[in-house]
Amino acid sequence: MAILIDKSTKTIIQGITGKNASLHAKFMREYGTRIVGGVTPGKGGQDVEGIKVYDTVCACMKDHPDAIVSSVWVPPRFAMDAILEAIDAGIKTVVVITERIPIHDMLYARAKAQENGVTVIGGNTPGLISPGQALVGMLPAITFKPGRIGTVARSGAITYYLANSLNLAGFGESTSVGLGGDPILGANFEDVLRMFEQDQETDAIVMAGEIGGVYEELAAPYIAEMTKPVIAYITGKAAPQGKRLGHAGAIIEGTMGTAQSKIDALARHGAHIAETLSEIPELVAQALEDVKRQKKA
Repeated sequence: MAILIDKSTKTIIQGITGKNASLHAKFMREYGTRIVGGVTPGKGGQDVEGIKVYDTVCACMKDHPDAIVSSVWVPPRFAMDAILEAIDAGIKTVVVITERIPIHDMLYARAKAQENGVTVIGGNTPGLISPGQALVGMLPAITFKPGRIGTVARSGAITYYLANSLNLAGFGESTSVGLGGDPILGANFEDVLRMFEQDQETDAIVMAGEIGGVYEELAAPYIAEMTKPVIAYITGKAAPQGKRLGHAGAIIEGTMGTAQSKIDALARHGAHIAETLSEIPELVAQALEDVKRQKKA
């Protein structure tokens, strides 16, 4: 099993005729993702990497009513409309690669998604992958291998590093999710943790956050309710207050959003805290061993 995407998931690509979208459509398809159509207004009838292009999501869905995932690769000013179009057409998961989406646009799109029970990943996400099954986005497939550890991170680079470190230690990933680096996101850490908690083939979860925002602190209380261990890492401990580093959302304002406030909240609710990225595989191994001992007791 996996969360959000697997080998049977049918996917469409919005903005498929763009340079990056068409390139990664090829990579996704080569990986095994079932891409059934693409959408670019005014370019219906064209063909991109053997994928038929439609003018609208609704037109695509008429031919492929069982498609449930869309990835969005359009310019920022069109992202809200693309997300809303996917929601209206019946898509269940929207993976928003687009970065620097206007804040009010993303707030509105997120509210509409929540009203309709749609999961939005991103914006500014590198995507998600269920290794050996499906890839949606621009994650480097070579970095991931099938396994039973779920990962969720805001940073694409850290997502790659987590997978590589776990692989070298003999683990693999059930699904790896890049939440995205924009200030306003669709799904948050708690949303993804809940999915992993319910996935029968995920044994433990690694989450990697960063300074700025409150997504990690908001997720902390749920960790106390989980039956699966959560290993957490927060980057940006040395960042000065008020200065953005990296992602648009990585800026500390006030007392919340600091690395220490996130670490304290996560530790208080039962997460295993990694001080460095290199500690994560060892903590995963220890946590899984603890679970085994508890089951035997």
